Amino acid sequence: MMKIYTVGGAVRDTIMGLPVHDRDYVVVGSTVEEMLSLGFTPVGKEFPVFLHPETKQEYALARTEKKVAPGYKGFVFHASPVVTLEEDLLRRDLTINAMAMSEEGDIIDPFGGRKDIENRVFRHVSEAFSEDPVRILRLARFAARFRDFTVAPETMELMKKMVADGEVDALVPERVWKELSQGLMESTPSRMIQIMHDCGALARIFPEIEALWDVPQPEKYHPEIYAGKHTLLALDYSAKMNYPLTVRFSVLLHDLGKGTTPPNQWPHHRAHEERGASLVDNVCRRLHVSKMLRDIAVMTAREHGNIRRSSELRSKTAVMVLERCDAFRRPERFIDVINATECDLRGRKSDTVSFEDIDFPQRAYWMMVLNAARSIDAAAIIQSMDDASEEIPRALHNARADAAADAVNAWRFGHIKKTSVADAGIGVQ
Repeated sequence: MMKIYTVGGAVRDTIMGLPVHDRDYVVVGSTVEEMLSLGFTPVGKEFPVFLHPETKQEYALARTEKKVAPGYKGFVFHASPVVTLEEDLLRRDLTINAMAMSEEGDIIDPFGGRKDIENRVFRHVSEAFSEDPVRILRLARFAARFRDFTVAPETMELMKKMVADGEVDALVPERVWKELSQGLMESTPSRMIQIMHDCGALARIFPEIEALWDVPQPEKYHPEIYAGKHTLLALDYSAKMNYPLTVRFSVLLHDLGKGTTPPNQWPHHRAHEERGASLVDNVCRRLHVSKMLRDIAVMTAREHGNIRRSSELRSKTAVMVLERCDAFRRPERFIDVINATECDLRGRKSDTVSFEDIDFPQRAYWMMVLNAARSIDAAAIIQSMDDASEEIPRALHNARADAAADAVNAWRFGHIKKTSVADAGIGVQ
């Protein structure tokens, strides 16, 4: 007899009193033929999944799975009317995701998911967890969402073993990016990175981020001391400000260059911005992220020091920064770079010192310079010259620099409303 159950995250969130956005259903005791006869539309490629004829929600036949090859694709699935609900739940990742709810509202919890919710623990359902390396990333992503949950010791040990056995090496870029991009958008994204570090997966998947972990910085500018800790603080600040993925991803990668500083130069990291930009580009290409995300992340890595040092820059140099960031054509991207730099500045604290509420006058400064540089009559300048002239870019640059210089001088001499930039160069290391 066919029975339908709600499973997974919808049951977990219902128990936790959280909004339920998506529902997954498991159908026990049915066949492909019966589902088709009821008007369901098949959509599953690897195992039988169907769309409801009216709601278009997904319904999957109860199934078991068997590991036959490395990586997350190395599975064969078996769907059959004799597969029980408990057998289907057994293949799931965490106990909190291995519960079901009947159509009558009864909770089926064969692996102690409710107790683990009460105790705020992530615990694997069975040793089958180790067969799918994506589950490490999923657990880390859940940690970014549920900040008060801890990882069961036995689950952490299992993840470490998975890393040691080379399972994470089989992860493909698309799956890594899917989980990472989702985790970055959670409320505490630092926890995803921290758990990946704790189990050893970060060193295999993102060695460039792992390289930051024990790298010291000048305490004057970084009371948290270590570059890895600073990255996590800045990342959580980006979440606190509800910044988009473009900013959060850029913050995650902004200091990669510090991981390449020779130890004999510590705690200083001169020219880390340029070194970091090439590393960021490599990471983005490895993950197959979009060109837009890559461009903003590379610009952030390369220019965040200049953004902080705003008041120290000559007008021509400031305009060069704007040009390198394509700010005249895409000012919204430059604003993302500014926002990421804000997170870099404010993501610094220790038990006694915090930069989180420090002034960030650089935003007003750069918007003033950008608006002034954009105010020139570019069309008139171009019309006054030969259309093919190689001097057009230089003429535009000089006009923008002159306009920016006028705006800065007006600010300095009080002809326009001042925004304090007394500490605009703070934290330049």
